[in-house]
Amino acid sequence: MNPSFRPAPGSAVRDLAARISSLPPACGPVRLVGVDGHAGSGKSTFAEQLAAALDGAPVLRLDDVASHDALFDWTGRLLDQVIEPLTQGRTAHYAPYDWRARRFGSPRALPLAPVILVEGVGAGRRALRPHLTLLLWMELPREEAWARGRSRDGEEQREFWDGWVPAERRHFAADPSRPYADLLVRQREKGYEVLEGPAGTVGPDQPLTHGDGPPAVC
Repeated sequence: MNPSFRPAPGSAVRDLAARISSLPPACGPVRLVGVDGHAGSGKSTFAEQLAAALDGAPVLRLDDVASHDALFDWTGRLLDQVIEPLTQGRTAHYAPYDWRARRFGSPRALPLAPVILVEGVGAGRRALRPHLTLLLWMELPREEAWARGRSRDGEEQREFWDGWVPAERRHFAADPSRPYADLLVRQREKGYEVLEGPAGTVGPDQPLTHGDGPPAVC
């Protein structure tokens, strides 16, 4: 497959993009949208499609902010390098982490945009929620998500995953995101289904948009 190919967003993603665009900004002039969920739950793929539906909205990947020494202890760096300048209406600059070289690289610009997606485990942590216009949670059980992630990354990353799983458990035990999610996103056989989340005004089992695939079997 051509690595530059990105599938066109389905109707559920397009509807969500329209909803996001109608909401007021909460981070200076920016509508900051968090895409959270367990590792392996499909956050990156979904964020790519949502960004495309938002006319190429920038995506800040928290893999670039975390590091081997700070899998989850990166709040201060994100607030200083990204949130503060965006709140002030300025271009942000952050140093992306190189997971192979085990060091931070040269600063990378994150320009102001109507919508910026923050994608990664911990995107809905309590320190970031006041700055989010919307928090999305990828609705996939953690054991299933972790199994997908291990399969995706292969034997080469087995040791990393052995350390990641308990670290993620500790993070969400201390600072859960899902209870504060405005919307839940479920990947379907074709496309996605978007549901009101625990923090929404409708019960979590009530559909917000039509899904792109066949109904789920409960």
